[in-house]
Amino acid sequence: MSIIPFDLRDGWIWMDGVLTPWQDAKLHVLSHGLHYGSAVFEGERAYNGKIFKSTEHSERFHKSAEYLDFTIPYSVAEIDAAKQLVIEKNGTPNCYVRPLAWRGSEMMAVAAQHATIHVAIATWEWPSMFDIETKMKGIKLDVADYRRPDPATAPCHSKAAGLYMICTISKHRAERKGYADAMMLDWQGRVAECTGANIFFVKDGAIHTPIADCFLDGITRRTVIDLARAGGLEVIERRIMPDELASFEECFICGTAAEVTPVSEIGPYNFLPGQISRRLVMDYSAAANH
Repeated sequence: MSIIPFDLRDGWIWMDGVLTPWQDAKLHVLSHGLHYGSAVFEGERAYNGKIFKSTEHSERFHKSAEYLDFTIPYSVAEIDAAKQLVIEKNGTPNCYVRPLAWRGSEMMAVAAQHATIHVAIATWEWPSMFDIETKMKGIKLDVADYRRPDPATAPCHSKAAGLYMICTISKHRAERKGYADAMMLDWQGRVAECTGANIFFVKDGAIHTPIADCFLDGITRRTVIDLARAGGLEVIERRIMPDELASFEECFICGTAAEVTPVSEIGPYNFLPGQISRRLVMDYSAAANH
C-alpha cells in the first residue's frame, strides 16, 4: 500500500491564526527551528470529534515553549479552539492532532531571541498503532543503546523536537531487528521509558513505573495512573533497574499514539499480557471515548 507523503495531502492546517490549504502550509529552509531544534510540539488524539485531555495538552504546549525560552503567541483557550476548528474543517472526528511551535527565519545563529514564533496545527487520520489482536498478544521491545540524558544537560520536561533525535535512531534500530519499539534507560542505567511511550510493570498485583524526572511525564501516563488507582490498584513510582525485569509478571506501555499496549518481551525478558494490562487497555479506551 502506497502512503501519500504528508506534504502532498489535502485538507487544512491552522497556521499563525489562519486556516491554510494543506499544501500551502510551508516554512523557509532557513528557519531556526529546523537548524537548531528550537521547536516544541504535542501529540493528541480526537475520539468522536473530541480531543482527549485537550486543555492539558495545550497547557503543556505552553510550558514546553517556556523551557525553550520562548512564548507561544496564542492562549491555551485559543489553541484549544484552533485544534477543534481544524478537526471540524478537515472532517476528521477520529484523528491524530499535532500542534507545533517553532522559531522562524529572522535570525540564523545559535541566539535568535528576536525570531518570530510560528504555530501550526494539523490533523490526520491515524488508527491505533496496533490492532486489538496484536495488542492483546503483546508487542516486543528491544533495549536501546542511547539513554535519556541527565536532566542537568537537557530540558527533559519539554516536549521538544530535539529530544526525539535519539528516539528516532533507537526505534529505527529496533524495527530493523524485528521489534516494535525500544526501551530506553536513563543516564544512570535505570529503566526510563520507550522511544515515544511510558512504561509500566506488574508484580504481585501492584503496578510499578519509573519516576518521570529525566523524561516526559506523559499525559497518558498520568491518566493511566489515575485510572489504576481509581480501580483500587496500587501504583508505585520508583527507580527500576534492568535486572529487576525478570521479576515482573506483566508489562505495558502507554502514550497518545500507543494508547495502552501490553508487552510480551523486552530483550531476554518475557511477560504475559495479563488481567491488569487488559483491564487498563479497556479502561483507557472507555475514558478516551467518553
